[in-house]
Amino acid sequence: MTETYYAGCYWLARSEPVEDCARRLEAFLRELGPLEASWNRWHEAAASYDEARRLQVQTDASTLTKLLGRKGNRSRDSSSFWLWAGENPDETSAVNGYCGGSSIHVNSVCVLEPPARGPVAERVLTAAVQARLVRAMALAWEPEFALATSEQHRDLVAPPPATTFIGWVTYLADFRGPVPPLPAPVQVEHIPDRGTLITLTQERFSVENPAHVALAADVQARLQAAGLLTPLRPWGS
Repeated sequence: MTETYYAGCYWLARSEPVEDCARRLEAFLRELGPLEASWNRWHEAAASYDEARRLQVQTDASTLTKLLGRKGNRSRDSSSFWLWAGENPDETSAVNGYCGGSSIHVNSVCVLEPPARGPVAERVLTAAVQARLVRAMALAWEPEFALATSEQHRDLVAPPPATTFIGWVTYLADFRGPVPPLPAPVQVEHIPDRGTLITLTQERFSVENPAHVALAADVQARLQAAGLLTPLRPWGS
């Protein structure tokens, strides 16, 4: 089995204009470039890889405001986006999400999906890069919750649409409360004025490793007992 990974950040009912969402997306994409060379060039989707390669997107806030403001990318008060990067069709990354919505029923989100295999996957599927990726999400999007983990682990412990559970790297906003002491080898890092990053293992987390699954379950139980894994709440409540 080839384990597939993603990073996602989530928040609820935070109304924002298109311009603010574009600035957040610009900030996030800017933080991605130093993590992986192929994440310096983003494109819109198209019917074929060759056609999409010609649809490069400039990632300044002004251009992104126009992109997010298109009729096809607007739904009520929310803006959507879908971008991809990659030097060949078999090794692409995608960034997609929704921002700006005030609904208490549909959360805002930004998700990055790296390739499952190949040189890019080998470079980015490390604890160091995944922690920096989730940190970038925390800084740019100011979510309530974020994580990077494998889809297989998510489906095992928290099938969709569940969002708040422990992954390889997990972020919890400060207003959720203080993070209790956690067992080794877990690493905990506080991001000033944002929240806390929790990294379970320095080796690649895998659902096929019983020790990894057990560690995630232990940390999840501790955070649940501390009241930190509740559902998303309307922003500011």
